[in-house]
Amino acid sequence: MEQKNELNLYVQNISLFLLGILFMAFPVIFTTITTNPIVLPKQVLLGGVALVLLVLQAVRMFAERSVKLHRTAFDIPVLSLALVAFLSSLFAINRADALTAFIPYFLAILGFFLIVNIVKDKNSLLFLMSSLIIGAVLLSISATLSFFKIYILPFPGTHVQTFTPLGSMLEQEIYLVLVFAISFYYIYRFLKFKAKTQTDAAFVNAANPSMSSRELTKAVSFGIASLVILMGIVVTTYALFKLNKPLLLPIETGFQTAFSEISLDTGRVAQSFFLGSGFGTYATDFSKWKQASFNQNSDLWNLTFFQSSNFALELLATTGVLGLCAFIFLLIRVFKEVRISPQNKMLVSVIVLLLISLFLPLSFTSQTLFFIILGLFAANQGLINKAQNRFFDIELRIVALRKGLIAMEAPAAKNEKSLILPVITGVIILAIVGIIGYFSIPYVTSDLTFQKSLLAAAQNNGSLTYQLQAQAISNFQYRDGFYRVFSQTNLALANTLASQQSAGSTPSQTTQQNITTLIQQSINAARGAVTVAPQTYLNWQNLSSVYRGLIGFGQNAESFAIATAQQAIALDPNNPQEYIALGGIYYQMGQWDNAQSQFQIAVSLKPDYANSHYNLGHALEQKGDLQNALVQYQAVRTLVANDKTSLDQIDKEIAVLQGKAQAAVSPSTNENQTLNVNKPEAQLPAQNPPVKIPAPPTATQSSK
Repeated sequence: MEQKNELNLYVQNISLFLLGILFMAFPVIFTTITTNPIVLPKQVLLGGVALVLLVLQAVRMFAERSVKLHRTAFDIPVLSLALVAFLSSLFAINRADALTAFIPYFLAILGFFLIVNIVKDKNSLLFLMSSLIIGAVLLSISATLSFFKIYILPFPGTHVQTFTPLGSMLEQEIYLVLVFAISFYYIYRFLKFKAKTQTDAAFVNAANPSMSSRELTKAVSFGIASLVILMGIVVTTYALFKLNKPLLLPIETGFQTAFSEISLDTGRVAQSFFLGSGFGTYATDFSKWKQASFNQNSDLWNLTFFQSSNFALELLATTGVLGLCAFIFLLIRVFKEVRISPQNKMLVSVIVLLLISLFLPLSFTSQTLFFIILGLFAANQGLINKAQNRFFDIELRIVALRKGLIAMEAPAAKNEKSLILPVITGVIILAIVGIIGYFSIPYVTSDLTFQKSLLAAAQNNGSLTYQLQAQAISNFQYRDGFYRVFSQTNLALANTLASQQSAGSTPSQTTQQNITTLIQQSINAARGAVTVAPQTYLNWQNLSSVYRGLIGFGQNAESFAIATAQQAIALDPNNPQEYIALGGIYYQMGQWDNAQSQFQIAVSLKPDYANSHYNLGHALEQKGDLQNALVQYQAVRTLVANDKTSLDQIDKEIAVLQGKAQAAVSPSTNENQTLNVNKPEAQLPAQNPPVKIPAPPTATQSSK
């Protein structure tokens, strides 16, 4: 018995220590060796701590020969959120993206249950709250130093005034405000206690002389922390409004895309209504359902939003009606507990958190903080006497009697706790840890390798870039972004080999074979991106650009380029840039009427987009419709009046069109300029006869 108690105490202390490390390091950890220096390190930290804690809980259950769980009023709604998110991911068309987003979300939810089962007393709760506050203090110090341009880190990327280890000033503001509410609680309690002691000094001195001293120590510590965090809030707020104003999706677009997703997706009506598009796949909802009127917003029109206007609307779009209902269920439970037990230390923080979720989007960091604060709130409720009928421990066990399951001497028989249930629970826990580890480890190693390839590319080391990207995709084959980059790497290498040949010379058989192999790999990588995420318009856009670069080199490349560009338009129907890209293909092929039609659609979608008018003007000029071409060029001139480079370019072209200049002026094809005639990024020389190339995959009905 004594050994068992020692083991339980050891597990308890280790668990608290790991949670404390997580709370302190989570807001400030970042690295430069991953493709996402902000989010992935936090996901790795959360996953590592959560899975180790899960195994430790299994050890504790085995030692106690029983399964003890802490029951809270939030268990059912939180489990509902997890279950609905998992089902929506499982039934998503972009299943790989959804499941990849779900795993960190599941780990955050797992953190909630670990917190409520690890916190057993007020000291444990105070330790975790202090750890959370220390993490916010470190974050605040980082924000303050960066704001005053005091750069103490050796990484060049951190030497900017608005740098934050959370990746977003808005996320930093949310984090600091929520934790400030926790630290300020103790100051409020101390001030309230101080006022009481002044009116009842005799009682304090006689009944509990040490009480004031303990409260004073807490108040001083938390007071200093509050001041530091408040400084971080002040500089972050200033940066939000003056230096780095966040770009948020308008609320009307958030409503419109969410309700369109659950009601207008004809290919999967029931799935979309009940489960949405798939957890973490809001970007596909946004591109598919945004209205043409969105293009009138000059600051946002060309952006893809990965989060909705607020967390509730994002849940509705990505997890459907069931996900929103689970979230509302959680809100109701929380506000009910707030009303019943207003003395909870996490009261203000949890109320502010829930209000924020109704008005602002929550990224992975904020979602994790959401479940951390909810877990601490639930743990504190369990320590409040009047709430213990809703927050309590339950013990599950199978009892084996020494003389059999049914015995006449049962009252006198000594019973023992069976290991059957702890073993079963342990197997389930190990299975969860194994499955998450099986997919997470290759995911992380793949990311590390791909980041190395990007560094090699920056050094113009094409061979190493190619090898590392191929290795990264081999390690983890479910990231469409990696496929897209790899396809362009292969195409660029093929184009480099082809351009190295002297004019009029025939490449050697080895060179020709290498070019053909690179082309095949480029197409296959682009096709792989489409296969992994068929509802992501960027994947079809990328595949179209690959085929377009092969027009004249590969068989049917032009028809493949057109078909895939049309599929990109189907997934992003109100983006004028997609129509310019398709029109550019027709323009490249000399099909002026078709090019004109696509450019006109682009103009109608965004009349104030100069490049639409510019491309339309050139299509009309090629047709010989000089008068209408001049009208488009004049529109361009009006729109670029404040851009001297573009203004000079269009003035020259207008002069040529009007016959006022002697020499012809070539249209701009510089992608870095405001005005350019759409063209492929890389174009291989024509091949006679053309090389046979793979056709694009057929789009599923639900992705059309």
